[in-house]
Amino acid sequence: MSERRVLVVEDEQTIAESIATRLRAEGFVVELAGDGPSAVAAFSANPHDLVVLDIMLPGYDGLEVCRRMQAERAVPVLMLTARDAETDLLVGLAVGADDYLTKPFSMRELVARAHALLRRVDRATELAGIAPAEKQNLALDDVEINLTERRVRVAGDEVHLTRTEFDLLVCLMSRPRAVLPRERLLSAVWGWADSAGSRTVDSHIKALRRKLGGDRIRTVHGVGYAWETAR
Repeated sequence: MSERRVLVVEDEQTIAESIATRLRAEGFVVELAGDGPSAVAAFSANPHDLVVLDIMLPGYDGLEVCRRMQAERAVPVLMLTARDAETDLLVGLAVGADDYLTKPFSMRELVARAHALLRRVDRATELAGIAPAEKQNLALDDVEINLTERRVRVAGDEVHLTRTEFDLLVCLMSRPRAVLPRERLLSAVWGWADSAGSRTVDSHIKALRRKLGGDRIRTVHGVGYAWETAR
């Protein structure tokens, strides 16, 4: 496998260099950008397998950077934020971020999240190429998923989901009515299981509800979530 390229977008030089040093030690090729415009330019100039993106940037913020990148081509994005407001997290997920870390964070956790995101991309690519015809679609009530094309329709209308939202939806709809614990969803979708990541699941569930309708996913307090169906 060729070396993976990571674009690290962070305006605090000390943090940026620390992230770059650790990722390079893990075998990644790392490129740095310190503001919004240079990040978008770097992304357009070179292919990247992953973007580590701070939300607070000069020029324009990480949300706008993420929006512009995803409009150009799909790429997994790990967003870094000093904010802890739910609205900021949901907006980040809505514009295409796949996961987020709230500062301060450990480099070990950042590396684990980066590897998990890339494994998910690899797995999705492999499955799209080998899925048999009978497993290319998943439909319940008025929600239909095309697994090969990674498209979702609700009542016939296409709904845009991020990579993470799509994988989470597939996980829930594959076992309708079954209660899936947060730890299991973390393992299946993100590739890691840690109770500290439960808020990650909660934030993505809220984003899904906004796009699909709030009554489709049932919360089982203290446990996890279940996909509700009339069938």
